[in-house]
Amino acid sequence: MFERLQRLLSSLSRGDRQNFEAGDPRLAVMALCIQVMEADGKVLDAERSALRERFRALYELDEADLAALIEAGTAAASEAIDFFQFTSELKRQLSEEQKVDLVGLLWEIVYADGERSELEDHAIWRIADLLGVSGRERIMKRQEVAGRHGDNRTGDDN
Repeated sequence: MFERLQRLLSSLSRGDRQNFEAGDPRLAVMALCIQVMEADGKVLDAERSALRERFRALYELDEADLAALIEAGTAAASEAIDFFQFTSELKRQLSEEQKVDLVGLLWEIVYADGERSELEDHAIWRIADLLGVSGRERIMKRQEVAGRHGDNRTGDDN
């Protein structure tokens, strides 16, 4: 599932992995993940670990590059007033499938701590909406990820 997203984002990135600047899709994806991770007001080690694992695999980053991306993403997320500045760039750069895969990545971060909050649901709903991912696709992706994490709740869902 993440291979398509990985290929695109790797092809769009600039060769210098230490320099994550505005417009870099890796930075936008990281900032969105951090915003979702922080949506419920608590960031647990399990979420941080999942974020690191996913990004290490997505971008084949070493520890120094990963730390630089997390630092840049954290700064960008804290300065952002909404999701739009990140989703608008990604909406132009990603295919429909890759947008859905990105929503799947966000759900992976949410379920890393074994819990799903209404605030996280709402954040992903807004991001998916801004990316043009339908409610049906968002919910299907959530159910797919939830099933892998043993969450069989059927309640919904924005």
